[in-house]
Amino acid sequence: MPVGTTIKELYSEIRKCLFYMIPEKWDSIYLYASVIQRDNGEETGEMFFYYFPKSIIKKNPINVYQIPQKFNLNEGEYVKLTHQLYDLIKKLRHQCQKYDKISWSNITISIENVDFLAEYNCDDLLSSMYSSDDRMAIWQYKYLEYPMEKFSKAQRQQINRYEIEEEQGLHKKTMYTETFYQQHEHNHIQYDVNKKVDEYIKVDENRKDFQIVNSNQYLIQSNTPFRKRNKTLFKEKNDMEYIDDNDGDNGDEIVVRNQILKY
Repeated sequence: MPVGTTIKELYSEIRKCLFYMIPEKWDSIYLYASVIQRDNGEETGEMFFYYFPKSIIKKNPINVYQIPQKFNLNEGEYVKLTHQLYDLIKKLRHQCQKYDKISWSNITISIENVDFLAEYNCDDLLSSMYSSDDRMAIWQYKYLEYPMEKFSKAQRQQINRYEIEEEQGLHKKTMYTETFYQQHEHNHIQYDVNKKVDEYIKVDENRKDFQIVNSNQYLIQSNTPFRKRNKTLFKEKNDMEYIDDNDGDNGDEIVVRNQILKY
């Protein structure tokens, strides 16, 4: 990227990167990223984002960690894209410091249709009473509209505390919004041909014991809780029944909830 890239140009580059990283049509995208500058000048932080697949009926949001497995993409190549995206976020922060005199610590980017919204927050994350998992839970509740029941008791307490602090004028945000007209580019990452696409498990009538039927199927001990994989599953009954992996369940979401890209 050329030296002196403007803030608006960086927004455009971030959008392009996000669009490229999603291999299906979508209705909205929500991203969170933090950048913390250490005493030695090193910049560290975390990032995660979700998107809602395009559908007549609103589907559950897809976590960035689910994308390579869900679409059988080359995971190594996909991780490179996440690093490129985070580098753009850091460059955006540098430009905001230089031209807008804002040293934000975290940013939320929302994209819906042709509307782009960036919200900057200047909280001191190093001395914050909220952990990374707390911030993720608060963010999921606010932006993804996860129900309160989805969180642990401790997380619910932190969400309520944060909301009270917001009402008191804490956690103020600076916002930037614009309307863009940019074609959504789908992901063209090379598929990993070594992976087997038709992975499924076979379950007995009681749905307790699992057995291997061929090399594509998995042996799961009967005392292991059933967790739906991020691939299409079939269960054995009189007929083969399709289970949509976008239906989601609490177990499925718990698996990815605490997975945050660390930098």
